Amino acid sequence: MNIILIVVLALIAILIVAIICWIIGTYNKFIKMRNNVDEGFSTMDVYLKKRYDLIPNLVATVKGYAKHEAEALEKTIAARNMAHASGDITKQLQAEGAISGALKSLFAVTENYPELKANENFMDLQNQLKVLEDEIASSRKYYNGVVKIYNTKREVFPSNIIAKWFKFEKRPLYEVSAPEERENVKVEF
Repeated sequence: MNIILIVVLALIAILIVAIICWIIGTYNKFIKMRNNVDEGFSTMDVYLKKRYDLIPNLVATVKGYAKHEAEALEKTIAARNMAHASGDITKQLQAEGAISGALKSLFAVTENYPELKANENFMDLQNQLKVLEDEIASSRKYYNGVVKIYNTKREVFPSNIIAKWFKFEKRPLYEVSAPEERENVKVEF
């Protein structure tokens, strides 16, 4: 009887150690994944900051040629300011949609001004913005990828138990929120 009791206690001890090791391993995995999500957002944020800094130069260049197109210019600056001032990740991701739509409208307006399209400063700014938009798109893909992995781990059993215990919150994906972003830009001559 003593041997059976010792074996049962040893098995229980092994089981407890295995559960503790699993909890520690799962917790550490969540920390690594959360850090990847934060790094993905931070990378995207760096490119967005570059875009915020470029927009006033672009708008100022267009203003010189298109004085009566104030509405498109004001929308672009307002969208930039809204995105730059937003405090949390969800609001910033939503505001980015407004910037993309405003920039599309701005470039549609520039189609009416051939001398603007030939302007060296404008062309340089437009090329810089194109490169930045490509970098932003790549960083959004990376961000969404790491968020998907993190959120999936957070929701599947049995790791969802650890996620709830340690309050690992769901992270938002970057999604196109503005309906105008899904539409083609209409260019009229």
